[in-house]
Amino acid sequence: MKNQFVLILMLLLIKGASVSQWQPDVRLTNVPLGSVTSYTKCISSSGNDVHVTWMDLRTGNLEIFYKRSADGGTTWGSDVRLTNNPVDSDYPAISASGQLVHIVWQDSRDTNIEVYYKRSTDGGVTWGADVRLTANIYGSWNPSVASSGSDVIVAWYDSRDLNAEIYIKRSTNGGLSWSADTRITNNAASSQFPSLFMEGSLVHLAWTDNRDGNPETYYKRSSDGGVTWGADTRLSFNGSDSWYTSVSASGQNVHVVWRDDRNVTKEIYYNGSTNGGITWGGFDTRITFNSVNSEHPSVSASGSNVHLVYQNDQNTNLQIYYRKSTNAGSNWSGETRLTNTAYTSARPSVIVSGNVVHTVWHDSRNGGENIYYKRDPSGNPVGVTGNGTGIPKDFSVSQNYPNPFNPVTKVNYQLPKTEYVNITLYDQLGREILQLFAGERQAGFYELTVDGTNLASGLYFCTLKAGEHSGVIKMSLIK
Repeated sequence: MKNQFVLILMLLLIKGASVSQWQPDVRLTNVPLGSVTSYTKCISSSGNDVHVTWMDLRTGNLEIFYKRSADGGTTWGSDVRLTNNPVDSDYPAISASGQLVHIVWQDSRDTNIEVYYKRSTDGGVTWGADVRLTANIYGSWNPSVASSGSDVIVAWYDSRDLNAEIYIKRSTNGGLSWSADTRITNNAASSQFPSLFMEGSLVHLAWTDNRDGNPETYYKRSSDGGVTWGADTRLSFNGSDSWYTSVSASGQNVHVVWRDDRNVTKEIYYNGSTNGGITWGGFDTRITFNSVNSEHPSVSASGSNVHLVYQNDQNTNLQIYYRKSTNAGSNWSGETRLTNTAYTSARPSVIVSGNVVHTVWHDSRNGGENIYYKRDPSGNPVGVTGNGTGIPKDFSVSQNYPNPFNPVTKVNYQLPKTEYVNITLYDQLGREILQLFAGERQAGFYELTVDGTNLASGLYFCTLKAGEHSGVIKMSLIK
């Protein structure tokens, strides 16, 4: 039997010590007229594939463009134009799950603004036709998209009810066909700017809502892939405005961030849940403390690590900043400045894949606005912990336990000497899907934690190579 097998999508946690280091900015576009990121998530990843989308004026009107990296953000392919019509296509959002990549945007080709969708089934190499998802005369705006396996959900806000409400649409076959529109909010005030995250059958939705007299942050969850939904939950409590939510989750830990006006200047606030969104912290938490505005936060979670990017102008012009929590949002690191130019850097998005943290934004340092990217290859240390003392005599990899498992299992391995360790996942055809860890490990005993929360039931394989040694673990996930 081949030693090449993998897992379609798996979250591996490696807790060993590593040094976080952001690499230099990478310019992704070169457009004099301007390339601009969206309010919603415009970067996604699946294994080593990183996907970026934006709106672009190079053709004279706004069109949707896309770019991919197949090596974790080290190198990038060429720009791909995804729309081609004489009116504006703008505010795209993106989500990837395995080789399926989904992009949604708002589009004016139908006289009024509607939500459109496009997908790739080969990791962004080729793309299908545009699909119109909404059809009403009042307009549909600012879509967000989330996916897990073959399940896809799109949310937007819609004026067909005379005031803005949140609607969703679902696909259970990777975007090939879609359900009818489902109205998610129902109140006499406006509900706007939805943000979606999906992990397995758990779907998390956050948005801005005016039912309390001023814009506040609200949340709603579904535990069956978006078929049914729980009650609306208010997450922010103030007499001022809360805008531009971003939501992410890892297992039972759910995280929502937003921009808040209660402190005279605009600041970033946070609320978290430790039980899958069923209950939330009794109060929201202020993350930034500046004398100037902090806006447009984006959040991404992996295990107990939570990564946050946002913009503020404390250095006289807008720049991108970063904070991190290593204990699921209980405490946060100090502020790290990611950009340092005399020009505007704005509307960042962040995503995590394995050990790597990726962020993208638009930037005017070269005249017109262009898309920039930055990565920290060791910023998200996940899942390997030493679990023994002394130095083992031999290399070994133990069968995972429990097996079968649902949803978490552990693998023990030992290294007799310091080695470069590579942990990779393969499918049953021997195709590499993602590299989960690559780096040096000291001699010792280690435990690997594998979380299959976002995986379908089935047989999976994980390979571990250390110097001349290698091992393959066969795992069975039964839900």
